[in-house]
Amino acid sequence: MSIALYRWDETDEKTKRKIMRRGQANIDAICEVVKPIIEDVRKRGDAALRDYALKFEKARIESIKVTPEEFRRADKVLGSEIKQAIKMCAANVRKFHEEQMKHVPGRWMMEIMPGVQAGEQVSAIDSVGLYVPRGKGAFPSALYMLAVPAVIAGVKTIAIVTPPTSDGSVDDATLYTARLCGVENVYKCGGAQAIAALAYGTESVPQVKKVLGPGSPYVAAAKRFLSDIMDPGMPAGPSESIVLADESADPDNTILDVLNEAEHGKDSGALLVTHDERLALYVQEQMPDVIRSFPEPHRGICEHVMGGEAEDSYGGIVLTGSLEESIAFANTYAPEHLHLKIRDGESHLDVIKHAGEILIGEYTPSSLGNYGIGVNHVLPTGGWAHTYSCTSVWDFLKRTSVSRCDAQGFEALKDPVTTITDYEGFPVHGAVLRGRKA
Repeated sequence: MSIALYRWDETDEKTKRKIMRRGQANIDAICEVVKPIIEDVRKRGDAALRDYALKFEKARIESIKVTPEEFRRADKVLGSEIKQAIKMCAANVRKFHEEQMKHVPGRWMMEIMPGVQAGEQVSAIDSVGLYVPRGKGAFPSALYMLAVPAVIAGVKTIAIVTPPTSDGSVDDATLYTARLCGVENVYKCGGAQAIAALAYGTESVPQVKKVLGPGSPYVAAAKRFLSDIMDPGMPAGPSESIVLADESADPDNTILDVLNEAEHGKDSGALLVTHDERLALYVQEQMPDVIRSFPEPHRGICEHVMGGEAEDSYGGIVLTGSLEESIAFANTYAPEHLHLKIRDGESHLDVIKHAGEILIGEYTPSSLGNYGIGVNHVLPTGGWAHTYSCTSVWDFLKRTSVSRCDAQGFEALKDPVTTITDYEGFPVHGAVLRGRKA
């Protein structure tokens, strides 16, 4: 196999657009595919969820909601080593998000002018759905990344949806993690049908106001389609990363760092961006042997992503003319994960504006950020890091403005405001002020 290498100033515009668009194109193509699934769930509720579980997961579902006995069985069966690992990593995530809450004001007011006060009140969203994907395995880390900040923020109703296994159960680690986080409302449904269930509600699954969590293009498409019914949260589609490196980066570590996100799926975006041609050529030459050392299906996935030949492969090496050009590329791409492997990396943070997360140096690979540092790994994809932030307690909170005027403030504002209402043509707005009884 060969690894795609793009000398960026010589790359044609069509290829540039493909690299920049990455897996979002897949989501565009399947929006119409999910439409009948969503409508079916809206009409038939639990019956539709059971039919889709049988169709997509080959699972016969009796109770869509996980029972207390299933939680007890999972806790008994799950090995102590994975339990301890989850406890440690989830504790770091909890510590990080508890610190965020210390900086969240419950209510604040300030004097704008004599007699006029304004401020905000912060409160939790009433209900949220958390989507925990399965795909090629179980992902308890996605659960604690979502459930921990939701619980800390004080959300009253938290509903976890996750695809069932073929025997109709939820994997043990997911159930153990849900209970560890303090959430026991877990439902056996996945894909577009799970998002529809959360948006409309079914006999078993509660209707919620907001849904968060990463998923397949079908999940992302369903969120987009249902955005007029519920808040779909930040766009979290196929995984993507940039390793931004210079000559100081360890070349062998760099190969592994680039492949870290590539293994998620064939629709992943995984790029090495560098101005160091020696590093680029070394990675291009040595990466195929590293990929061949992986077991299937991860070997085939990485080959597809990094080959760059297929219309739907979004990985490779981008060779720029300078560090400044590499940073400019990263800012335009706005990756989900940005691993910064350059000399004095922290000194460049002020010019790196757009990324879901920034990991600095050889000892901070994406694997640590994905699982145990404490930062959240549910991040904006598809370039949405230009406007969306990493998942935090703020995703589960909302702000309400609060204001109060006394007689002095009313009299001070009355004439300027009626002048504006008259200019804008709102006579009733003006009458509210002119005709007000003291």
